[in-house]
Amino acid sequence: MSRKAAKFCRESRTIRTSLVLPPDTNNYGTMFGGRVMFHIDDIAAIAATRHARTSVVTASTDSVDFLHPIRNGQTVCLEAFATWAHRTSVEVFVKVVAEDMLSGERTVCATSFLTFVALDVNGEKQMVPEVIPETELEKFLFAGAPARARERLAKREQSKSLAERFGADSMWHLNP
Repeated sequence: MSRKAAKFCRESRTIRTSLVLPPDTNNYGTMFGGRVMFHIDDIAAIAATRHARTSVVTASTDSVDFLHPIRNGQTVCLEAFATWAHRTSVEVFVKVVAEDMLSGERTVCATSFLTFVALDVNGEKQMVPEVIPETELEKFLFAGAPARARERLAKREQSKSLAERFGADSMWHLNP
C-alpha cells in the first residue's frame, strides 16, 4: 500500500448553500439538529473523497456543537475541507453558517470534525495523501489534529467497552 502525493487543504474544500424550509424545521421554526448533522456528514464525505480520490466511509463524528439556531427562511451554508490525514484516514472540519437573506447577517451556527476511512473497490483500507496546510487557520487546525486523533481513539475504546458490556440485547430486559 503506497501513499499518494500530498495535497493542499484547498483541494478538498467543498461549499454548499441551501434554503431552510418548513419541512427542515421543528415546532420552534428552527432547523432540526438531525438535519444539520445529515448535511455535515454529507459535505464532509465529499471533502474527504476529494482529498483521497477514493471511496470513504464515516469512522467518527466528533461532537457537533450547535452554537446558534438556524431559522426557517434563512440559508444554511456549509464549508468543509480536509485538515489532516493519518495512514488510511482523513480528518475533515465543517463550519455551518446561517444567513438572513434580507439583512445579510451571517452567524456561525455549528462546527464539527469528522474522520473518514478510505476504501478501495473491495472494501480494503487505502492509504491517503498527507494534508498540506497553507493558511493560518489551516495550520492551526492541522497542529491540533494529532491531539484530536488521540481523543477519538480513547473515546472509541470507551464506546467498544460499553458495547461489550451492554451487548446487543435490549436494555429493557436487564435486571436492576
